[in-house]
Parts: sequence; C-alpha cells; structure tokens
Amino acid sequence: MGDPLRWRGHEVSRLEGFSDTVFAFALTLLVVALEVPHDYEKLMQLMMGFPAFACCFALLIWIWAQHNTFFRRYGLQDAYTMALNSALLFVVLLYVYPLKFMFDSLFGHFLPTGTGAVRMEPYQLANASAVYAGGFISLFAVFALLYHHAYASREKLALSELEVFDARTAIGHQLVSMGVGMLSLLMASFAPLSLAPISPMVFFLMGPGHWIYGARSGRKPHVLLCAGVQQAGPHRWLHGLNR
Repeated sequence: MGDPLRWRGHEVSRLEGFSDTVFAFALTLLVVALEVPHDYEKLMQLMMGFPAFACCFALLIWIWAQHNTFFRRYGLQDAYTMALNSALLFVVLLYVYPLKFMFDSLFGHFLPTGTGAVRMEPYQLANASAVYAGGFISLFAVFALLYHHAYASREKLALSELEVFDARTAIGHQLVSMGVGMLSLLMASFAPLSLAPISPMVFFLMGPGHWIYGARSGRKPHVLLCAGVQQAGPHRWLHGLNR
C-alpha cells in the first residue's frame, strides 16, 4: 500500500541545503578534534577513543535524520520555521565539543588508565552533565516546536487525519526526549556527587521511554488507515497515496 504519510518536500530547498552543510561541518569538527597519531602508543589511544567517537557520530546522524524527515514530510519554508531551524543548527554547532567531551568522560570511567580518556572529579562530571543535558533539552524543544508548527498548519498543509495524528505523536516523542534530558539535569544538579556518573547514563532511558510511548499510541494509526480504506475504497485510497 505504500506510505500513507505524504512527502511534501520534493526538491532540496536552500534552507535544507544550508542545514545539511551545517550538519556536515559539525561532523567535520568531530574529526578535526582527533589528533593525528605520530607513534604506536598514540595510535592505540586514538583507537580506544573509537566508542566515544562512534556515539557522537551516531547521535548527530540521528538528529540529521529527524531534521530531514520533518522537512521532507511538511516542506515548510516560512519565517517561523526558518527561525526554529536556525536555533536548532545553533545548538548543534554549540554542543559538538561538549558532546564529544561528555562521551569521552563517560567511557573514561570504564577504560583503563593510560588510554588518554577524559577523567573528571565528581563535581566536574556533574556540572558537565548539566551543561550537556541543557543542550539536549534545547535541541528537542526546538523539534517539538517544529512539529507543533506543522500541526498548527494542518489546514494549510491539507493534512489527513492520519497525518495530523502523526504530527501530534511526533510532538509527544520530542517531549519524551526532553523528559529524559530533564531527568538527567535534575540528577546532575541535585543528586549527591557520588551519583554523578549516573547522570549521563540516564540517557539510556531514551529507548524504553520511546518504546513505551510508541506502544501506547501505536494502535490508532492502524485504525485510521483501515478507516480510510473502508471509506474511500481500495482504489481511491491507493490513488490518494500516489498523488
């Protein structure tokens, strides 16, 4: 049957092209932060930092994929969207180095000494975790505002009932991410310093949190899809999907 959620962005706009350039630059900054090894010991230290680099890379690709999905789905190019997109790109660039620093320090607690991993005192880790959590919350707050704007523009965009539900569900997913970030921020700000390493590990709740939210809202899209087929008939429904 295909994807019943229409893609309104067909040609890559200047806004999307500029955004892709910023994401590419952010990935470049991650690579530039790596010092070229000049001997065997430094090479081994560099390779021991691979898990932290892989996490940073995966997180940036995930954010880019969410950004790409939003603009392909809705194709919004108005001034408000541009302002929110600019704020998102600002946060991405601002937090490239804090992102790598946090993952280096997190893996530094598990890597053996002499690997060059970042190690911090508990109070330093707590403060750094609070900074990272603040950026994480800001990032997904912007995504929530973007999807809320798409939802508010549902008549202008001629969103179907299923697409309206999808936009509202996307807002909920961004709020789940913000909630995990707020929990990490509270842990970093108010928990005893002995629990400081737990603050960045709170982000492992992202998977269960999104799964629970998705499971609770996962039945309605199927109901709406079946209702659309029954009302329009299979041939008209398929024609509508291919418009």
